[in-house]
Amino acid sequence: MNDKDYKSPKLVVKDHSVSGEMFELIYNKKLDFLETKPQPTLDKLSDYYKSEDYISHTDSKRNLFETTYQFIKKIALKKKLKLINTYSKSGKVLLDMGCGTGSFLQIAQQNGWKVLGIEPNQDARKIANNKIGDFVFDVDHLIKLEKERYDVITLWHVLEHLPNIEVHIKIFKRLLKQNGTLIIAVPNYKSYDAQFYKNHWAAFDVPRHLWHFSKTAISKLVALENMKVIKTYPMLFDAFYVSLLSEKYKTGNMNPVRAFWIGLFSNLKGIQTKEYSSIIYCIKKA
Repeated sequence: MNDKDYKSPKLVVKDHSVSGEMFELIYNKKLDFLETKPQPTLDKLSDYYKSEDYISHTDSKRNLFETTYQFIKKIALKKKLKLINTYSKSGKVLLDMGCGTGSFLQIAQQNGWKVLGIEPNQDARKIANNKIGDFVFDVDHLIKLEKERYDVITLWHVLEHLPNIEVHIKIFKRLLKQNGTLIIAVPNYKSYDAQFYKNHWAAFDVPRHLWHFSKTAISKLVALENMKVIKTYPMLFDAFYVSLLSEKYKTGNMNPVRAFWIGLFSNLKGIQTKEYSSIIYCIKKA
């Protein structure tokens, strides 16, 4: 992109999970999102996921936080299933990009969906394949998939991890059936909890999150491939979960009572502004 597309650094954020390194968030005014700089090279990116605390790569319940996370995940899975069923008018073929340990694919498969997952982490992929029968593959398998095959393609907090987002949007469009639906869930850096915690906001999660989206950013990004956001939904649990982690990063303690009130206020503000902590976007070919 042209240098004119960028403004000066908006924030300096620490990698609290793995390296302790500092990264800048640069505002891209053309697409209205923030970019993590410097971005790790592809051969180094996986090093930033090497943590036992990276919760999407495990089904463990080692402590109260992880147990709560897994409990809430079960509730969220049912809501996700209900959502994809809403957009399966003519078929039930699902691709889940960045499927983690495969829990969403498993519940979809149990409810009549033909499923396939893409997951770069070897350990998470192994767990997923044990659940659904060897239908989860590494990222390089994505370009081998049949075009216009999928009724629904989902990315649950995955788009922010992909190095080449414009290329991936192009691929997802090619894989979708003509009336298929692309469902993307990402954090929203314009939410109240993001504005409150600023550089301690856990959903920045640098450098694993390479991009930090607004509602405008998603609409502009998919419009590059002649696609359109047709509906959005809030992810209300995210405000509480992110606030817990943000409190830990800011103060050294999770402070659950304070985190609860910040999460609640963020959701209440979201009712007014539609700027929730995380948002689900349902996208169709224009």
